[in-house]
Amino acid sequence: MSVGVLAHLFGSLPYKELAPKVAESGFKHVQLALWKAISDINFSKPGNLSPGLANAVGEQFDKHGVSISVLGCYVHLFDRNEEQRRANVNRFKELLRYAKFFGAPMVAAETGRNEGNDYTDRDWSIMRVTLEELVEEAEKWGVFVGLEAANDHLIGTAPELARILKEVPSSNVGVVIDPGNLLTADNFARQNEVIGEAFELLGSRIIAAHAKDRMLLDDGSLGVVPAGFGTMNYELYMKLLNQYKPHVHIIMEEAKEYQMAQAKGFIEEIRGRV
Repeated sequence: MSVGVLAHLFGSLPYKELAPKVAESGFKHVQLALWKAISDINFSKPGNLSPGLANAVGEQFDKHGVSISVLGCYVHLFDRNEEQRRANVNRFKELLRYAKFFGAPMVAAETGRNEGNDYTDRDWSIMRVTLEELVEEAEKWGVFVGLEAANDHLIGTAPELARILKEVPSSNVGVVIDPGNLLTADNFARQNEVIGEAFELLGSRIIAAHAKDRMLLDDGSLGVVPAGFGTMNYELYMKLLNQYKPHVHIIMEEAKEYQMAQAKGFIEEIRGRV
């Protein structure tokens, strides 16, 4: 029931320095976003990955007892600029091809968002076409596409994520669950309902989980803080996670290095008793 961490919370480092730093902080697995976390290799554009490079990075983490549970791909998947969308899709597909050489079972992403949240039916159609293309690649290589709903994104709610899963019915698409991404200032008082709905609709498709916390601020907005530093119902979150997906990997978000041990201990204590 180990809790992992976003690798880039430690900053951007040479991978031979990053791996031991993660291990020294007590984490056994990471979500690795190559161009956010690794400084000594140019991952700014697709094309430089190879089995050898992926193995070298993966083996360095393994040497220190850390696995790569998720490859993160922070790209806009329905970009209205077709040239940019193609570049984003190609980057995602490259990670799918090499994921297993890193030792990672999945490549995960949120869908992306437009300024002003002015989403159209065409945006949804393009997202569906994009996902179909990514799924075709994932099926070839025996890995998962992990999709995460996030407020203000095209796919921002649990029902929207459930809808796209029905429209692209592949077993190579899974859910990265994060209740913190589904909560807003407007629905925070109903958080138990929001969290319960997410598991009811998506529970069987969960392949990884994220952990951060939320709290209402004095100005009425919803703040984001490390797990245990806010007022999100973690008892309910961990209870449902254990019920639907025991031993699923949890990746911790948001924490500064000095907050990591406290947040990690908070998650593990609750998950171990509910």
